[in-house]
Amino acid sequence: MPDPNARRLLWFLFAGSKGGGNRIRIVNMLTEQPRNINQLSKSLNLDYKAIQHHMSVLEKNNLVTKMGEKYGVTYFISNYLEANMDMYNEVKSKILR
Repeated sequence: MPDPNARRLLWFLFAGSKGGGNRIRIVNMLTEQPRNINQLSKSLNLDYKAIQHHMSVLEKNNLVTKMGEKYGVTYFISNYLEANMDMYNEVKSKILR
């Protein structure tokens, strides 16, 4: 069931902060398939540490989950984000105009 507060959270994470554009790119890649930080870093041509930071922000806000340990950690879209995917797509479309 979609969360009525999700829209505010999504606006804050993707439009209200400097790294929002990169977080959108990360989420878009994770919707295609789960990936680790190294794969995201190479695909998005971003620094490994930058990806680590964005993943930490997304995980702290329950938009991604992870499985595995250390360098074997693979990230997935969370059930919370899946339930609010329509809202995410709406926010994303307004940001990327």
